[in-house]
Amino acid sequence: MIWSLILLTIGVGSKILLCVRLPLLSPTYLSSIVASNSIIKKDIPCRDLIDEAKDYHLLPERRSLLKSFKCTPRACQRVPGLIVAIGGLMHQSQSKSSVEIYDPIQQKWSSIEGVVTLRTRVGVAVHQRQVYAIGGFNGQDRMDLVEKFDYDTLKWTTLAPLNRKRSALAAAFLSNRLYVCGGYDGNHSLSTMEIYDINKNVWDAGPQMENQRSAAGVTVLDNKYIYESFPSTISIPSFPVCGGHDGMQIFATVERLDTETLQWERAPSMIQQRCRFGAATFKGKIYVAGGYDGTSFLKSVEVFDPKDGKWAPVSAMNMRRSRVSLVATNEGLFAVAGFDGENNLCSMEQYDDVTDQWTVTTPLTCHEGGVGVGVIPMPPHML
Repeated sequence: MIWSLILLTIGVGSKILLCVRLPLLSPTYLSSIVASNSIIKKDIPCRDLIDEAKDYHLLPERRSLLKSFKCTPRACQRVPGLIVAIGGLMHQSQSKSSVEIYDPIQQKWSSIEGVVTLRTRVGVAVHQRQVYAIGGFNGQDRMDLVEKFDYDTLKWTTLAPLNRKRSALAAAFLSNRLYVCGGYDGNHSLSTMEIYDINKNVWDAGPQMENQRSAAGVTVLDNKYIYESFPSTISIPSFPVCGGHDGMQIFATVERLDTETLQWERAPSMIQQRCRFGAATFKGKIYVAGGYDGTSFLKSVEVFDPKDGKWAPVSAMNMRRSRVSLVATNEGLFAVAGFDGENNLCSMEQYDDVTDQWTVTTPLTCHEGGVGVGVIPMPPHML
């Protein structure tokens, strides 16, 4: 930002600065570049705006009281997401190494370079435009393999392995950390958690869940917690894990991880017990879709609203889908592939929360069954 060109005359500068998100500048840049500008130093209204921005950094406890646009990051909320599908089980019961990407603008799936190792029941998580494929089953053994695909370079990298082999695991990114919990090691359903530091390429043990959970659903939600000792509502990222099974019973229960204290706590249970289902956060609510309840393959869908702390049913999908993946983009929710009790599915359905309707849309081209799915932001050159 070239302030000497923007602020040409004293008196005009404050009108221009009123349109600038000064509080979101770094303290160093604000003090050494902006505040030191000779024109700003001579303009009292400009200096008042600089003082307001400095207060934003000096008094963080008062930030929630500032409702101005100046404190809101500038961002486009309508950037489409590319859906990435990894793995899956074909009719021949072979794990697939191919990878497909769905372009919501062209409404088309296309194949890219596959992961190095054949596997299914793989965990998938996305950080920026990097897709992580975690664990899984190669047809003979559970795996500790972790690979990362960089969409910008179209290259795969092998990362540090998990501390414990696991398939049918739950994985999600939050604050530059990859959380992996539960799964199946070939003998037992797991309650353990591992946390990956992307900067150190190291896995550390996390807190154990209350229940052993394989084939559970996981998503990330910014809940609002009210603390009586604080003057305002504080937003704490939470990490809920829903349903799943322990090898003996299928759960409707939900556990939530407070990522600041690393403590698990109980959250409201789902209406229906289910495992092998899809879970995603969409417009501040948690959706779970499909799965298996021990006797039936499901097409029912539930939504959790953190404002009232309750689960409620919404319209069911058109098809029964166990081993389904559920992802959210700006275009809506997408239920991808799965198993209907007789056949592996390559179809996909899209949910519109305004009309409360599911629509069958473009099927995958080379995947069937339970695929691992994630969403990456569409790069600028594709918009």
